[in-house]
Amino acid sequence: MAAVASVTAYDLAVSAPAKRARAGQPPRRINGIPVYEQEFWTSKQRQANPLHEVSYRGCFKPQLPAYFIDRLSKPGDFIYDPFSGRGTTAVEAALMERNVIANDINPLSGILTRPRLQVPLIAAIDVRLRAIKVAAKYKNDIDLSMFYHPDTERELLNLRAYLAERRTTCMEDDCDRWIRMVATNRLTGHSPGFFSAYTLPPNQSVSPESQIKINEKTDKAPEYRDVRALILRKSMQLQSEINAAARWRLQQAATQAKFLEAPAWQTPSIADDSVQLTVTSPPFLNVVQYAKDNWLRCWFNNLDAEAIGAGITMATSINEWSEVMKAVLEELYRITRPKGWVAFEVGEVQRGSINLDEAVLPLGTAAGFRCEAILINTQKFTKTSNIWGIGNNERGTNSNRIVMLQKPA
Repeated sequence: MAAVASVTAYDLAVSAPAKRARAGQPPRRINGIPVYEQEFWTSKQRQANPLHEVSYRGCFKPQLPAYFIDRLSKPGDFIYDPFSGRGTTAVEAALMERNVIANDINPLSGILTRPRLQVPLIAAIDVRLRAIKVAAKYKNDIDLSMFYHPDTERELLNLRAYLAERRTTCMEDDCDRWIRMVATNRLTGHSPGFFSAYTLPPNQSVSPESQIKINEKTDKAPEYRDVRALILRKSMQLQSEINAAARWRLQQAATQAKFLEAPAWQTPSIADDSVQLTVTSPPFLNVVQYAKDNWLRCWFNNLDAEAIGAGITMATSINEWSEVMKAVLEELYRITRPKGWVAFEVGEVQRGSINLDEAVLPLGTAAGFRCEAILINTQKFTKTSNIWGIGNNERGTNSNRIVMLQKPA
């Protein structure tokens, strides 16, 4: 495209074949805003880099930020996510030669994101893992016997102690951060590639009581897992498509990247009129219980899960949610460049009875943005949706509704 600013909402939303097919057929509208509904991206359209394969509850696919980054920014522009989660927007932006700002009040977000911009070599990870002593006997402060074989738990406790010491003594480096990230991701899951006994998918840690019931139902006790070997194996999988060019792009982005832990409505360290594109997905009312889902990850990283959960927006009503998003959009308006964009992704919640995009429209306008379009990306069932027993397009799991906001010149 000739210039980012020349892209219209219609160009953004509709492909050339679709334009020809829809000639003379105006889109439906919500409060005067055009709505385009189709499958904009699929895993087949752009195979996501394996570096994204870090599980986190409520995350979106890499194809979503890639779609907007490609169309609404150019190399060197700043791309931002105020609710960064596992860092999908940040990692994809770095791979596409953009500069990165990632913010999330949950410190787990930085733990999962920063190491994937500062990627150490596999050989260096292997050497570091071999150097970590895992034989010492530590007394655990909580009972995790329902999750881990005794030898696996011992190795995890040694690794946890090593990482804690490296951090408190300011010795933590890129290798340590990478190992912490991978270990945090491998704590629980439903295959032998995780440290734990069989349990739910790794984006949610069940309670010890629930895990005991799972063990009884499957009639299996936790088997031994080699912690260091699994970390190395997952590291190789994550880096399987990181060639020299991709590594250089990531390293370049890392030199300018900002990783913040601020409320999304109060980010004074981000300059006025500096961000070309924000791609984000805020918490959807009280659909996801972040503290409950991440209690084991918080334990491993010596974080207070309850304190973190108390700081995350978990509104119980649309009015409460809207009050928070009003402040967020006002802050996004401040930091967005003239002619810059915000792709504000929300889902269908309460079994499709509430569409949060309709709540965002007046909030975006009040903040000063022009609401250009609503894009609804619809897809068939996903494996995760079926695991949770959630129907297609219900409770925000399988439908993306993106409000496209542009800051006037």
